[in-house]
Amino acid sequence: MPTPTLSPTLPPSTHEFADIIHRLEAGGSMLPDSPENLKQIIGIYKAYAVPMDFYWRDLLYIAERVFLNPLPAFKYFISKDYLDRPNAYAGEAGSPRVWRGEDDAHPELREFIAQGEAGRKLPRIMHHLWHGRINMEFAEACMQSMYWHEDINPRFNAYLDSDDYKANADKAIRAYFKGNPAMLGLYKLFPEVFLEKVKQLSYYSNLGLFWEVMAPVFFEMSDLYDEGKLTTVPEAMDFLVNGIFAVAGRPIYHQVFIKGECYEIIPKSEGFTWLYEAALPYVEAIFYRTAPFRGTKSYNAQANEVPRDQADFHYGILYADLFPVGSAGIPPTLLMQDMMHFLPDYLVEMYQANSRGEDDILNQVGVTFQRSMYNVTSAVIQALRTALCYPLDDPNPRHLQANRDFFEMQIDRFKRPEARLRDIQKTSYL
Repeated sequence: MPTPTLSPTLPPSTHEFADIIHRLEAGGSMLPDSPENLKQIIGIYKAYAVPMDFYWRDLLYIAERVFLNPLPAFKYFISKDYLDRPNAYAGEAGSPRVWRGEDDAHPELREFIAQGEAGRKLPRIMHHLWHGRINMEFAEACMQSMYWHEDINPRFNAYLDSDDYKANADKAIRAYFKGNPAMLGLYKLFPEVFLEKVKQLSYYSNLGLFWEVMAPVFFEMSDLYDEGKLTTVPEAMDFLVNGIFAVAGRPIYHQVFIKGECYEIIPKSEGFTWLYEAALPYVEAIFYRTAPFRGTKSYNAQANEVPRDQADFHYGILYADLFPVGSAGIPPTLLMQDMMHFLPDYLVEMYQANSRGEDDILNQVGVTFQRSMYNVTSAVIQALRTALCYPLDDPNPRHLQANRDFFEMQIDRFKRPEARLRDIQKTSYL
């Protein structure tokens, strides 16, 4: 791969990851540009998009319909209405139309819901009990991480603590339990418990609306690759950057439907947007921070096994050790299992030729996913640089230095020994 051309007005960076800084300055990604890397990330975006098409639909179904059901045993059994629900960024009515496909649930998703891992049509409850289903627990874990790391979404969380929000939630709670004196009595005794649950449901809606955008983005990238129109890793990153700006202002809201009436808990008029209240908090909470998997680290303050400050958490996919589970981070095993059902043939063939073949496929899926999320993170970094700093070809040396300072500050987060930035530079990292 040719070395990126440096600006003649700046000396080479002295950063530990100088080569990567220079690559970013040249408009590249943290992930090296190679045909194999491109094949891996596009293939895994496609495999991720299909379960994501279920995740966003079910998250909104739970936030809008299941709501405060005290026994939500069937919350993963989304209704036909939500499978048919048009994606706002696909189909003829998409605005903007990100994916040229249809706007209802993806055909591969519908087939999997019907046949599960068994490959035969059975009642959905049978697929559920045998775990031949999409693992919504992964989506809920992402939601919980966003909810727990409160500092990453200050304006949104301030609204969740506001009197307006409490009044909106109160109306919905009373309407939902109308005619149920037992639950209304519990609400009167423990109002904060119910309010806390509604706040969490607002994050279900937040994450569902975020993923509703990302699914068609990944589907379209897969189609463009198949058509020979995405040929390099930087092109794939640029598509993500352009997508971020195209939908940045998408409203983030929470509404509940009770007996045919819509209750706005977070109205669109509050002005919360996809970029600032969903996308950036998601990247921080899920890619970087998350939390140690239960049982692998002690939260006891005296044990000093986790950082005292949540901002120092480093258990996300960018740090995850995908082999000995629980060392640096926890791989998203449930997601890897979901993605395995929807891998394109070219990715399966590549995995069969690598390492231990199909016996090692879950780890290989995890490593590919990690590579792909470094490319997504690169797109976020480049988008933030566009918004906060200067063009990459700016002739002013002070502006170029500001860009470099920004890139170096972002890459400083990967100096930790647990970070996988070094690993993804190598083809031997399988």
